Amino acid sequence: MAPVIRRFDPADTEAVVALWKACGLVRPWNDPRRDIARKLTVQPELFLVATDPATDATSDGGQHGDTLVAAGMAGFDGHRGWVNYLAVRPDQQGSGLGRALMAEFERLLTALGCPKLNLQVRAGNDRVIGFYESLGYADDRTVSMGKRLIPDD
Repeated sequence: MAPVIRRFDPADTEAVVALWKACGLVRPWNDPRRDIARKLTVQPELFLVATDPATDATSDGGQHGDTLVAAGMAGFDGHRGWVNYLAVRPDQQGSGLGRALMAEFERLLTALGCPKLNLQVRAGNDRVIGFYESLGYADDRTVSMGKRLIPDD
């Protein structure tokens, strides 16, 4: 049976945090549980997970007894769409799950009238940059800047 993409459920929280940690997405200055709580207040329908009933469900606490194998968040601000925290379980990378999640995000954002989708990849993460390039994404030649307004510590 193939993995199922569905909307995030709060019962998925610990499995999603474990996935993000396994994929190296968690940083000390971002509390992943706070990021999840924040996302649930804005466009929660754009927070997706993929579960696989064929994998061992005893280790990650995924909802419905299925193993959580991928997750990601998207958003649309009326001008641009964004994807954040896209992760596929390391032993499932290369299986097409990342492509499937991105295709679903693109479908959902297009339905909202989103003209362009942006994402950020940490400099030097050539493998992930190659993945997005294979999906048609290109370097916009911009500098990403940020300012922390609410500390997570």
